[in-house]
Amino acid sequence: MSDPVVPQRVSLITLGVRDVTAATAFYERLGWRPSSASVAGEVTFLGTPGGVIALWSTDALAADAGVAGAPTPAWRGVALAINLGSRDAVDAAIEAWVAAGGTISRPAAAADWGGYSAYVADPDGNAWELAHNPFWPLDARGLPMLPDADGSKDDR
Repeated sequence: MSDPVVPQRVSLITLGVRDVTAATAFYERLGWRPSSASVAGEVTFLGTPGGVIALWSTDALAADAGVAGAPTPAWRGVALAINLGSRDAVDAAIEAWVAAGGTISRPAAAADWGGYSAYVADPDGNAWELAHNPFWPLDARGLPMLPDADGSKDDR
């Protein structure tokens, strides 16, 4: 099978924020460190094991995407997720999230799929799920290993 023309990966996720400096400070309070490629007050790049997260002005992002002037809905229909190794790790992450200035939109609870998760939001309303999925073990980088179609684990 040949490689797809559009690779199956996420390289960069850009979160629209009202104030790049304030948003950067929130993520720094979580212990995340900006890249030296960041431009103070304009754009912040946060490296992760899976891809880069950028914090950029909502207005600048809308203009770049060709949707300037469109209203920013409270619910954007997108949630990012951080999988964690246990229920206790989810609870600890929620506590740190709130201490850094974020909010809880749905408290942690057992999920019907057998895991445990909560939804939190950053100060700009960007939704994140904090979850433990006992069926998706985490690799050394903390990324979930999905089962392949044949039932084996994807070991990347």
